[in-house]
Amino acid sequence: MAAKTGRFALIEQLLADGLNVMFGNPGTVEQGFLDSLMDYPELKYILTLQESVAVGAADGMARATQKPVVVQLHSGVGLGNAIGMLYQAKRGHAPLVILNSDAGTMYDAMDAQMACDAVAIAAPVTKWSARVTHPSSLLRMVRRAIKIAGTAPMGPVFLSLPMDVLDAVCEEAVVPTSMPDTRVAPQPALIEQAAQILAAAQNPIIIMGDGISFSGADQELTQVAELIGAEVWGANNSEMNMKATHPQYKGSLGHMFGEHSKGIISHADAVLICGTYVFPEVFPALEGMFAHTAKIIHIDLNLYEISKNFPVALGLLGDPKTSLAALAVAIEKNASSGQMQAAKSRAGTMAQAYEKQLADSLVADKAVRDQTPLHASRFMEELATQLPKDAYIFDEALTTSPELTRYLPPVLPGHFFQTRGGSLGVGIPGAIGIKLAHPDQEVWGFTGDGGSMYTIQALWTAAHHNIAAKFVICNNRSYKLLKLNIQQYWRERDLPEREFPSSFDLSQPEMDFAAMAKSMGVAGVRVSKPEEIGPAIKQALAHNGPFLIDLVISDDVPGHVVHVPDAGQ
Repeated sequence: MAAKTGRFALIEQLLADGLNVMFGNPGTVEQGFLDSLMDYPELKYILTLQESVAVGAADGMARATQKPVVVQLHSGVGLGNAIGMLYQAKRGHAPLVILNSDAGTMYDAMDAQMACDAVAIAAPVTKWSARVTHPSSLLRMVRRAIKIAGTAPMGPVFLSLPMDVLDAVCEEAVVPTSMPDTRVAPQPALIEQAAQILAAAQNPIIIMGDGISFSGADQELTQVAELIGAEVWGANNSEMNMKATHPQYKGSLGHMFGEHSKGIISHADAVLICGTYVFPEVFPALEGMFAHTAKIIHIDLNLYEISKNFPVALGLLGDPKTSLAALAVAIEKNASSGQMQAAKSRAGTMAQAYEKQLADSLVADKAVRDQTPLHASRFMEELATQLPKDAYIFDEALTTSPELTRYLPPVLPGHFFQTRGGSLGVGIPGAIGIKLAHPDQEVWGFTGDGGSMYTIQALWTAAHHNIAAKFVICNNRSYKLLKLNIQQYWRERDLPEREFPSSFDLSQPEMDFAAMAKSMGVAGVRVSKPEEIGPAIKQALAHNGPFLIDLVISDDVPGHVVHVPDAGQ
């Protein structure tokens, strides 16, 4: 038998680790490797038309499976196209294994076409970045990449595979990658100390993030919150980390402005941070986030994030599920009857506030229910009556997320995902990745008109591979989030409102997303009237394949006063 070359050994290594799906966009320097895939039909190659789509879809699948997913990128130019999505994957700790090729080590001195330091380019947006330089270490480096990507805190890794290395004989044995167990907990004495601080607090707050979901710790988090009567706020909170219908769940802290988060947190006398970093705003507050006397406890598997920007009373290395379970036991042991009663009282007050807020929102929705242009709440209300309760949702709807989560509140672990990291365009490819992870389940992806145009070509991939996800484009013909953000900018600087910048407008020429979808092989309809909503949803659910709804909704911005120039202007 002829000796096996690296390109074949690489595929067998991926299969040995159960990595049987690869997202990518082909290029010349990968042609030998891609040709080898023909001999391994059990490894499915998902063809995308642009590298950001490949990474976005892999991100969705990795989040849905919580396991490493492979992406093939072409040389330095393909890597460049993927950088934005890789940044999002790094911020969100998605375990992606990025395999990138180049012409070969023999050409390193030539500075030839497409030559670049891909390892250095990838380093800022990955957990680990390296290059294989000799055939004898090919599989060893691949296993290292898989282990690093899949070990908490998870994250994308980058491995450059020169063409001549893949074409050389590989004598390494193919063995499954060894994955370490990270179900560790802090020392019992420190858990006891944390429990005493939280039990004694009169105004505790919990800040949590997607580390809760990765650890499967939603029940343990909820138990601790109930025991201490704490508000629970999310930071880098893009999955179902606590049931959205729980009265103590308050939603996410500010994404853009630290002053918003500061107003929520600065009154707490004890803060438990778990499964996240603080704080993920674009414009974070530089000081004063916590009260001067507040005691901060941070539990995480990511030591880098503990006390990164703010001092803490207790910084504890631990898996969220294991640590929170131990903390709940310690709180029950240490809390006095008076402290337990005070916690129940705080929880009761939050329950009343939750019911009132929900009722007020439903009344406001009812007032605009039959209006045109449509309000997203009407569509979400009808969708909730038809969608299976165990459907998977990818939410990049941004400004219509409140309506979506009001009628389809995330309550099932691993069934709800939002965009994170600030990279637009993940809604459509993200839903594609989730559908590949759960082919027999209903999967719906929501995005906006602006976000969808970053990766609209992902629809072709859905049609090409018959990936039967459903897509809703919330089409308000503008970058509405930018409108809301500039309103905040005006308020912070005490500036008068004026007309929005023309660069925020997407109305001319009008984009017909249903027509775009059909041109790429995806069935679609446009919905702009109340009576069109129900039939469109029924058609989407009944369709055996990908389907898109172009949902035309109002572009109104609450509180905006349109500037009307004087006659002399």
